[in-house]
Amino acid sequence: MDLPKIGLGRGVLSDVNEALGKEWLVTNGLGGYASSTVLGVNTRKYHGLLVAAFNPPVNRWVLLTKLDENLQIGNETYDLGANEFRDVMHPKGYRFLSNFSIIPLPTWRYAVNGVSLQKTIFMPYMKNATVVIYEVSNPLEEKVSVNISPLVNSRHIYNTTNKNKIQWNFIQKRHGKAVTIEPSDSFSSLILSSSNNGSFVDERWWVEKVYFRVDASRSENSIDDYFRPGFFKFSVDPKETKKFYVLAVAGKNEEEAQSLFSSFGRGIEDVDLLYREELERRKGLLEQFREHNTGLELEDWLKWIIQAADSFIVSRASTGKKSVIAGYSWFDDWGRDSLISLPGLTLVTGRFEDAQEILLTFKHYCSKGVIPNRFSDKAGDIPLYNTVDATLWFFNAILQYLKYTGDFDFVQEKLWNTLNEIVEYHVQGTIFGIHMEEDGLIAHGPQLTWMDATMIDRFVTPRNGKAVEIQALWYNALKTMQLLAKRFNQVDKTENYSSMAEKAKESFVEKFWNPKNGYLFDVVNKDGVDSTLRPNQLIAASLDFPLLDRDKREMVVEAVWKRLWGEYGLKTLPETDPRYVGKYLGDWGNRDSAYHNGTVWAWLLGPFTTAFLKTKSHEESWRKFAFKNFLQPLFRVQLSQAGLGTLSEIFDGDAPHSPRGCIAQAWSVAEPLRAYVEDITLNRPPHEKEVLQTLDYQ
Repeated sequence: MDLPKIGLGRGVLSDVNEALGKEWLVTNGLGGYASSTVLGVNTRKYHGLLVAAFNPPVNRWVLLTKLDENLQIGNETYDLGANEFRDVMHPKGYRFLSNFSIIPLPTWRYAVNGVSLQKTIFMPYMKNATVVIYEVSNPLEEKVSVNISPLVNSRHIYNTTNKNKIQWNFIQKRHGKAVTIEPSDSFSSLILSSSNNGSFVDERWWVEKVYFRVDASRSENSIDDYFRPGFFKFSVDPKETKKFYVLAVAGKNEEEAQSLFSSFGRGIEDVDLLYREELERRKGLLEQFREHNTGLELEDWLKWIIQAADSFIVSRASTGKKSVIAGYSWFDDWGRDSLISLPGLTLVTGRFEDAQEILLTFKHYCSKGVIPNRFSDKAGDIPLYNTVDATLWFFNAILQYLKYTGDFDFVQEKLWNTLNEIVEYHVQGTIFGIHMEEDGLIAHGPQLTWMDATMIDRFVTPRNGKAVEIQALWYNALKTMQLLAKRFNQVDKTENYSSMAEKAKESFVEKFWNPKNGYLFDVVNKDGVDSTLRPNQLIAASLDFPLLDRDKREMVVEAVWKRLWGEYGLKTLPETDPRYVGKYLGDWGNRDSAYHNGTVWAWLLGPFTTAFLKTKSHEESWRKFAFKNFLQPLFRVQLSQAGLGTLSEIFDGDAPHSPRGCIAQAWSVAEPLRAYVEDITLNRPPHEKEVLQTLDYQ
């Protein structure tokens, strides 16, 4: 099967500002990654050629920031690298860049006086390593020298380096053609080496005050210092085409780095084999998807989405199982994001064992009836539990897993007891004020839903009390428990969960329906009701067990569509609301003010498309309409905008809805993909009827 391709020619590459807005990403399945712009200019502190996850998938460190190349032809030296400083770009090697493509790994082609240089970057799967393969063609009558300068660092992704303030210095040691570079404090180890036809020249200096324009626009640390340990030197004879590579390997210490380094061969043929293995792995993802979705044509945009889905599935060292990185470059594995994304990332793609492992990872850390909100990149394995919805999305993820696999044995053996404990804790009351009230609905404290932005002195969208989607998720959790109890022949539990669910449904319809406006209140609490029109109510119209009748669901969908549509997703607040912020720009305060007050979120296309087509009985004409109008703009336009081959976290509320936030976000990929497969193409979960009919549910 052919892999997809995105190509950019001189028309795009010659417009520096436009090109610097296009970024590429390569991941390694550990939370580590390589990423930069198509011009090779780092615009964020998160950019680097080897960003290693030292406690997968977190504790990520920038070790190799980039490789800058130059060609020596006769007496002339031509710099191909490029770095931005506050007042100047120097050098401007992108002037020699003739083409950039992702096929499906990032590849650059430079042309200098007839000499061509091509470089391709990839990361071997499940290794904290990056390989850059070069191929240089010299048609001239004289020898050409290629010099490749590594620019290195040793810092956490959130930090920047000031060489005048750091309390350590770099120590480097030669081992044949390899060089080991470590800070004197020994909190990381980087090994750089090249193929046998290269040599390393020790020539050390610092590249100071590199400027990150994107971070500066966000009022974050935006000045960094790079250490240059020397350069790798290669010669290309007249009329010769030569292939060679530079390898970077990382570890928490020299022993770990050396152990990984020893697993690599030394010849270009060894690297070529690793490269082909990665291509075959990616082809396997496409074949696996096609096997579970027969009849679907895999256009390039769909191939990109499938590969993007793979980038978020990572191994978690603390459990030895899979987890989900919420977004690249700065998000960790979040419970909410992981469980919302699980169906799209693993179930529609046929990765059922990965789905099992993700469920077990979050079960492992369930405490006092609450699934973790997130793992901090710096805190390691100590999770944060400030969430009310991650736990309830856990139930939905399990229900979706059953619809795809019919594997009740796994749920009964591994998850059933935990699910019962979660419900008990919610009934009795647990942390952050999470508890079931007499009306059968769940009350909770502020800043616990997905709309969780905060400022120094306040919650931007506190939503404390009873948030609308929390009640929908709670009802679906109770119906799932009723379904499981019936399947497991536990009569008393079946009746109990059924009774709880019915009470919650009655209370919800009574308290949340807004007859004046014809949609649902966003929050109900002791102070009254919040009638703000927000997209959260879509969850009540999209889940398997609906809280609303068809007429009310149609009214909800219509209201959201009419007033919150944002081309690539849904706005979080109507433009007519005085709190609306149309652009996600500026410092933390400005961005957090906009985050859930107007900003467009792509993940909401999933529940929106599902809810919309449910009201249309999934009729063919409406499915075509939904794809063309709801999903196609995201899939066909945004894959070649900010993060190439993947989808951004958010977009401005104001037209033209520019991409913002992370360049690659798990649920932005997962939920639209799930809706496309299940609702647009009607490739329904194979065990859906069997599972839902356990309750004689139609």
